[in-house]
Amino acid sequence: MKNSLLKPLTGLFVLLICAISLARVSMPSSPKEEKPKENQKMQVKKTAASFRPYKDPQDLRVPYDWHQPSETKAYPKIKPLENDLTIRVSLRGNRVYILRENQVVYTMLASGGLFKKGKSTTPTGTFKIQDNRGDSFYNPELNEGANYWTSWDKDNVYLFHTVPTKSNGKYNRKEAKKLGVKSASHGCIRLSISDARWIMKNIPTGTKVIVKNN
Repeated sequence: MKNSLLKPLTGLFVLLICAISLARVSMPSSPKEEKPKENQKMQVKKTAASFRPYKDPQDLRVPYDWHQPSETKAYPKIKPLENDLTIRVSLRGNRVYILRENQVVYTMLASGGLFKKGKSTTPTGTFKIQDNRGDSFYNPELNEGANYWTSWDKDNVYLFHTVPTKSNGKYNRKEAKKLGVKSASHGCIRLSISDARWIMKNIPTGTKVIVKNN
C-alpha cells in the first residue's frame, strides 16, 4: 500500500519542481540600473556671456540698439595724449571694453569675425590704433561697406567700424541685428554707429588693442 502511494507522490513532486524551474526561467529579469561612469562629465553648452572677461554693466542698453551708444551713461572723457588706455576685444563674448589703468570704463556691443573650424577670421594678439581713420568705405569684392572706421592693424586690413552698409550706402539691418549677439564679420570689429564714431573721434593713435577669443 505504501509503495503504491509513494510512486504517485514522487511523480507529483518531480512535476512541481519542474514547473517552478520553468516559471523562474520564463520570468523577465529586472533591468539593471546603469551607473554613471566616474569620468563621464556633463557637457554644458556655453553661452556668449560665459566667455566675457567682464560682466555687462547695469546700464547696458536693453534691447540692444545698433544706432545708439551701448551704455546709457556718457562716454568717458579721453585726453588727446592719454596713454593709460587699452581696448580689449572679446570675440566669443561679442564685446569691446575701454579700459583705463586696467579698469573697465565703458562696454560696447560688438561682432567680430565669423568662426570657421573653431578659429575666428579676426586675428588675436596685441595691436595698436593706427593713424588711418575715415568716415566711410566700400569694398566691392565683399559688396559691403561701413562708416566711421579706425584701423588697428598696420596693414589697414582690420578695423573698428559700424555695422555694415550696402552698396547704396544704407545700413544692412539684417546684419546689424547680430550686433552684440553673435560673430558676423569678415574679420573687422563691428560696433554701433555711435560707438564707432566715438572711437574714431576720441581714441588716440598708439592705443593698445588686445584681441582674444574670450
